Amino acid sequence: MKTHFIAIGGSAMHNLAIALKDKGYQVTGSDDAIFEPSKSRLEKKGILPQEMGWFPEKITPDIDAVILGMHAHQDNPELARAKELGLKIYSYPEFLYEQSKNKTRVVIAGSHGKTTITSMILHVLNFHQKDVDFMVGAQLEGFDCMVKLTQDNDFMVLEGDEYLSSPIDLRSKFLLYQPNIALMSGIAWDHINVFKTFDEYIEQFRKFVASITAGGVLVYNEEDPEVVKVVENAENYFRKIPYKTPEYEISNGKVYLKTEMGDVPLSVFGAHNLLNLEGARHICQQLGIMDEDFYEAIMSFKGASKRLEKIDREDKGTLYKDFAHAPSKVKAAVKAFNEQFKNEKKYGFLELHTYSSLNPAFLEQYDHAMDGLDEAIVFYSEDALKIKRMEPISPDFIKEKFKNENLKVFTNAEDLHAYWNTLDKTNGVYLMMSSGNFGGLDLTK
Repeated sequence: MKTHFIAIGGSAMHNLAIALKDKGYQVTGSDDAIFEPSKSRLEKKGILPQEMGWFPEKITPDIDAVILGMHAHQDNPELARAKELGLKIYSYPEFLYEQSKNKTRVVIAGSHGKTTITSMILHVLNFHQKDVDFMVGAQLEGFDCMVKLTQDNDFMVLEGDEYLSSPIDLRSKFLLYQPNIALMSGIAWDHINVFKTFDEYIEQFRKFVASITAGGVLVYNEEDPEVVKVVENAENYFRKIPYKTPEYEISNGKVYLKTEMGDVPLSVFGAHNLLNLEGARHICQQLGIMDEDFYEAIMSFKGASKRLEKIDREDKGTLYKDFAHAPSKVKAAVKAFNEQFKNEKKYGFLELHTYSSLNPAFLEQYDHAMDGLDEAIVFYSEDALKIKRMEPISPDFIKEKFKNENLKVFTNAEDLHAYWNTLDKTNGVYLMMSSGNFGGLDLTK
């Protein structure tokens, strides 16, 4: 099968391209910019475009599938050529469904926790050598590629994202998967640039639940009132399995899960991660993994990439990086950090750089998000606001919306870096929350 990727360099797209190459497909692609690690990984497989840009001449009548990434625009010249030739154009999730429509599809959805839960499930399955197809949005230890597609596996585990499918398909990605087994971890308004109201956002999850196949299974977080409302109001037939935060204790800086089989030591911390773990356990039960086997495997799970990920520093200081930028994720990460390091001086840094996080109407969602930290720092770039053509935001406005008068606010990278360099990283513990890089800050030094 001959496939062509428009915007092959994306974190999800390049993994799918590699998976198809490994499956024996003929793979080509284009992009206007490709960064690491996508660049090296595509190059290693021999599918890195020779030059950057869009080339309509690459689109030929013998292509069986054109896969369109969100990074491309509706007026992309390669897309126009594909339409002109009448080629089959797939969004990323649409193509994944085509690859898995004869398998049992397990879809993990939710505003927060879905990457970690999916990673936990895959870690347990890999530990017990249970082979499945999968797609997950973060790099996981022990896995070379975060998409796997085979002819023979019975199950496919998919991280279900509510964001749009492609520039020409404005459905939420997870609506294309039609799960046989699903999980919903929580609902907290995100992607305000796409879903203008909270109800419009919740509607995506109503549709997701409605897309569960007849007689399927939904594992859901019963501690989230919005999730409970969506589940209770669903009209289609499926089996409902609720879950909640399990009992645990922290002793000498180590988290222990309380189970019928005794205390299980964990390598992750935070109540939200324990909640994620419980959801993963219920999904693994559906896949034939007994609880005893689940606990044996989960002890060695160290977390998904950039989810409370411990960073090795030259000075041996204690620093964790978290992808958190949406309000609910920031609050969960800060709460976990405060609980885990009660007796340490705690520094929390948050970078605001997405359209949603810099939207004045959305900023009030961050109220009290940084409470409990000894030093709370927020960074956003005034230059980034200009590039995004957004109105200026004052530091006082940020403090007001966070409801934190002691908040330190930096609006340019040089000042942030100067402050960072004054801190003794061996004194206290540090939580760095961003989907960016704090203006190029090196967290290892």
